[in-house]
Amino acid sequence: MNTKIALIGSRDFTEHVQASIAPRLNGIDLIPYIYSEPQEAEKLISTIVPCDAVLFSGALPYFFTKEACKELTVPVLYLEQDETALITSLFHILQHHEIKPEHVSIDLMDTAFVDHIMTDLHLQNPPQYVMDYKSSLPHNFSINEYATFHQRLFQEGKTRFALTSIHSVYDRLIQLNIPCMRMIDPAKSLMRTINEARSQALLSKRKASTIAAVRLIVQEKNSDLQKLVHLMEGTLQKKDGDSAYTVFSNRGSIENLLETAEFHSFFQLDQPVLAGFGYGHTAAQAEENAETALSFASKYDTESCAFIVNEDKELSGPYPDKNKKQQLKYNHPDMLSLAKQLKLSPANLSKIMQFYKNRTFRDFTAAELSDYMQISRRSAERILKKLIDNGSARITGEEMTYAQGRPRAVYELSFPMY
Repeated sequence: MNTKIALIGSRDFTEHVQASIAPRLNGIDLIPYIYSEPQEAEKLISTIVPCDAVLFSGALPYFFTKEACKELTVPVLYLEQDETALITSLFHILQHHEIKPEHVSIDLMDTAFVDHIMTDLHLQNPPQYVMDYKSSLPHNFSINEYATFHQRLFQEGKTRFALTSIHSVYDRLIQLNIPCMRMIDPAKSLMRTINEARSQALLSKRKASTIAAVRLIVQEKNSDLQKLVHLMEGTLQKKDGDSAYTVFSNRGSIENLLETAEFHSFFQLDQPVLAGFGYGHTAAQAEENAETALSFASKYDTESCAFIVNEDKELSGPYPDKNKKQQLKYNHPDMLSLAKQLKLSPANLSKIMQFYKNRTFRDFTAAELSDYMQISRRSAERILKKLIDNGSARITGEEMTYAQGRPRAVYELSFPMY
């Protein structure tokens, strides 16, 4: 299966990447999300359909979206500007417009890039008019300020050309008939960043598949415990003489569980609940780490809490984090609107979204969905047909079964989920 990367940038940037870079990529699908100005990038996050990574065209859109990106469950990267982009662009201006660097106004991420190329190239007449946006992000940034910077210098006769890193500034300078160009993103840098996004996506999937063990102390086995185990997609065990239950699952399912309202509710029961989560390269290591985490929970000064020890013996907790934003409630306006659009009940939509976020891979079968939602396979197939009919899911292939019968369809969801 190809790695799907959401590409967030201006129209010119995304079209350039699709035309020049995408044909050279193997095993990668780029899905463009386009803004007019970098401040609009944050609004695009809620429109992203399930993907394996998110890649921004630069630091500007990323910094405007940084807080929203914390809700994403996939790797997030941006194309970093560096000295190579600056040198390539200045050389292009010199070769094609015969204008030296000292007559060019420049806006870029960090003025340190100019200092570095001055030192490396021993420039006698380096660029004099440089404005960066590193210190103004994200709250003090203004497109007008940068457009005015170039316009004033040109009208005063101090510069003959403008080099901008901001596509919307370029558009305004064109309207003002000021000679200009956008900073060149070298193909090598683009290829390297896209491949890095793919590597991080694959690493994230491998990490999500890491074995997880949970050690739980509750006074009695009840429906809440069974429900929690089901959400973990795990198996519950209890040995004779052992005061704690053990659940085996995977890291991805556990990390998604921590974000749910059900997880928070479990630790608000009348009876005390202590839990230790452990990750490991083997089941034995995961269980050992879970036992260590449980010992920390037992010593903590609240009746109900959980800790995590990962495969590197790093401790985190306590959980639940009361300051952490919980899963959308069924009556949340965004949930209700999306449910209406998809022709599903808000409760079923919430379960489908949680099911999908729990998965390491994007594709699934109706049997897997029915097992998670605890409904019949026929009911799951009806839900999937409804999603396919309105363009919110698609069949990506078939899964051969060992028993006799028709191959089972493999599905992928395609509606916004973040």
